[in-house]
Amino acid sequence: MAESCKPKVVVIGGPTASGKTALSLAVARRFGGEVISADSMQIYRGLDVGTAKATAAEQAQVPHHLLDIRNPEQAFSVAEYVKLADETIRMLTRRGKLPVLVGGTGLYISSLLDGIAFTEQKNDPALRARLQELVQQEGILPLYQELQKIDPEAAEKIHPNNQGRVLRALELYYLTGNTMSQQKAQSRPEQKPYDALVLCLGAGERAELYRRIDCRVDAMLQNGILPEAERVWQNREAYQTAAQAIGYKEFFPYFEQTAGLPECAEKLKQASRNYAKRQLTWFKRLPQAHWLDMAQPGEADKALLLVQKFLQE
Repeated sequence: MAESCKPKVVVIGGPTASGKTALSLAVARRFGGEVISADSMQIYRGLDVGTAKATAAEQAQVPHHLLDIRNPEQAFSVAEYVKLADETIRMLTRRGKLPVLVGGTGLYISSLLDGIAFTEQKNDPALRARLQELVQQEGILPLYQELQKIDPEAAEKIHPNNQGRVLRALELYYLTGNTMSQQKAQSRPEQKPYDALVLCLGAGERAELYRRIDCRVDAMLQNGILPEAERVWQNREAYQTAAQAIGYKEFFPYFEQTAGLPECAEKLKQASRNYAKRQLTWFKRLPQAHWLDMAQPGEADKALLLVQKFLQE
C-alpha cells in the first residue's frame, strides 16, 4: 500500500494529566478533525469523572467517537477496539475529516497503529474457572511468575496486578500452544495501515507531572467522583473492569468504613503516579514519536506546526 493511499491519522498519547484532551481539541478545531478516544475506561457509560472523560462542553467543541459505547458490566477487548477504531478512521477519512486519536491506553494505540490482525479467540470456561480458583487460593503472583517463564516478553508488558490479562495470556498458551507474543508477531502485517503522526506528551519534569496528577485528583473529588466510585463499589461483581480500575477501587475502603477519605485520595494520587510511569515507559516504545513538554510555553503551537507540516506532506 503506497504511503499516499493510507489514511492520515494524528495520534496524541501520553500519561494521565499530561494535557492530551486540550491538545486534541486544539488540533481538531484547527484542522477540521474529529476525536477518537483511545482509553480503555472511557468506553463505559456513566463513568465520567473517574476516567477523566472529556466534559460535555469539551465534547460539544468537536465530535468525539468511541466514548460511552458500552455499559460498565460489559466486557471489551483490544480486538474490538481495533476493529471499531479502524472503521471510524476510514469513515472520517471518506468524509474529509482528520482522525485525531487521543488517549493513554498504549495497548490500544500500538495495536491499532501496527494493524494487528486479531484472530477469533478460543475460550475454555473450565480452564478459566481453574485459573480463577488458583487466584483465590494463592493470589495472582504465582500465575504471573508462571507467565514470566512461559512468555517473558508478554509478562514484561503486563502489570502483575492485572489479573484479566495475566489469565488471558496463560489461557492462550494452554489452549493453542503459542504464547501471546508469538501470536502477536504472527498477526503483524508487513506494512502499517495508516500514515500516522505520533505526538507524545511528557509534561516536562516528573515532579510537574505528579503535581498535575495531584491537582486532577483534587478536582475529581470536587466534581463528583465519590458517587461514581460508590456505584462501582456497589456493583463491583458486575462492573469487573471498572472495579479493578485506578480511580475507583482506591475509594472502596472509604465505603467499607475501613479508611478515611483523605487516605483514600492519597492512595489514588500514588496509584495514578505509578500508572503514569508505566504509561511513559510504554509510549517510549512507539517509533517516530515527537515528544512535547506541555508544561512549557509554545509547545501547543509547536504541535500545531508539526500537524500542519504532516498534512502538507
